[in-house]
This record gives sequence, structure tokens and C-alpha cells, in this order.
Amino acid sequence: MEIAENLKAVRSRRPLVHNITNFVVMNSTANALLAIGASPVMAHAPEELEEMINLADSVVINIGTLDERWIDSMFRAVKIAGEYGKPVVLDPVGAGATRFRTSTSLRLLETGNITILRGNYSEMKSLIGEKSRTRGVDSSVYGEDAARIAFTAANLFNLVAVVTGRIDYGSDGKRVYGVENGTPMLSRVTGTGCMLTAITGAFAAVTEPLEAAISSLAVFGIAAEKAEEESRYPGSFHVSLYDWLYRIDDEVIRDKARVREIEP
Repeated sequence: MEIAENLKAVRSRRPLVHNITNFVVMNSTANALLAIGASPVMAHAPEELEEMINLADSVVINIGTLDERWIDSMFRAVKIAGEYGKPVVLDPVGAGATRFRTSTSLRLLETGNITILRGNYSEMKSLIGEKSRTRGVDSSVYGEDAARIAFTAANLFNLVAVVTGRIDYGSDGKRVYGVENGTPMLSRVTGTGCMLTAITGAFAAVTEPLEAAISSLAVFGIAAEKAEEESRYPGSFHVSLYDWLYRIDDEVIRDKARVREIEP
């Protein structure tokens, strides 16, 4: 994995990432993209989707605050992105918590135009048809079969699947990588998973999908570890996380990245 080189590509190309995301995280995901070196746009109106996606380098769909108008925009965006050949990252926030969220996620996946699917253990397990428990859109149980869930989802939906948790796993249906970077402090700040999904969109604009997924997991996880070293409380940690997304460099990545390929 060329993680440092992929980060350099993001910073040199400054990809425009078109986000159809939720009200809770718009500001934080935009700032995360700016900090890493990408350019965000948050545009939901169906009337401008085609022009915006034509300009964008990738599209991120986050279902955190659903309504019918936004769902219409999401489906239109996925269709247009497929026509333009733009990578699409889907965050199925809260899938498994309600039938509405689960069915919307599955319908988006059925389009065949999703490039990377990124969710927590509960969300991903529900999407592959296995029972799981969830307490809300930011809460998840975690099972030791997370690598299997990623591998299964990748093959079922024909994409790169990422399961995040104590150890993050990404798979393209042939290979599986585990990323052991990160900190439990991420669960103390709302929307950090959404930040990761947006950053995945930036990496998807500059490299192939599995490389993009693993690079974003490692970079985001390392930035979180460095932020926690300086700031041990949620508010200051949140600010330090932006700082380390901006500050992270080749040396830190080489020193801190814990990425390994495992047997599927």
C-alpha cells in the first residue's frame, strides 16, 4: 500500500469531493476534507446535480438524516456519477436500526454504481442479511468476524467494503487488509465515521478503490492517535484531529501505520 504517496496525490490534486451528507456533520466533514488537502462541496438540490458531479472528482453519499427529497437526490447523484465514471462512496448510517435506513442503503447498492461501502460492524452486518444489534447511528457492537463481514460484503455487492471498529478491515472481494490505527476517543465525538467516509472520497479520486480505502483508514487513524497524544478530552481532541489531518506527513505514516494483509 502506497499510503504516503496517495496522501501526496490528494494534496497535490486537491480533488473536489461532492457530498450529499447529513445535517449533523456537514461542517465537520467539510473541515476534515480541507484539512487533509481536498476541496469539499455540499450540494443536495437535484436541479444542480449533473453540473456539480461533472465538476467533481468523486461523490460521497451519507444517509444520516434521510428524507424523501434527499433520497431522490442520492439516487440521481449515483446514476449521474455512474454515467460520468466518478467514484461513489456510500456511508449507510444507521442501517439495521430501521427498515427505512436499511432498505434505502440496499436500494442504493443495487444500482451497481457504488465504488466503496464504509460502515460500522452493525451496519455492514445488517446489509449482508445477518442479524446485528445497534443502539443508534453512531453506536455499534463489534465482532471478531469483522474481516469476514468486509470480505462477504465486497463479494455480495461487487465493490470495496470497509468495516470500521476496534480493527478496521477493507476488502475488494479477493484481498483483505486490517488497519490497527485509531483510538476509542473517536467514539466520543459525533460524526468521526462520517469524516472518515468523506476523506475516503478524496482518496478515491486519486487512486484505485482498495488503495483509497486502506489509505484513508490509516491516515485518519494515525491522525486520531496523534491528536489523542496532545488532547485527552473530546472537545480539544476534535480540534487536534483537524490539526493532525493537516500535519500528518510521510515520516509519521512510516512510523505509525499498522496495516497488514490477512487471509480472507
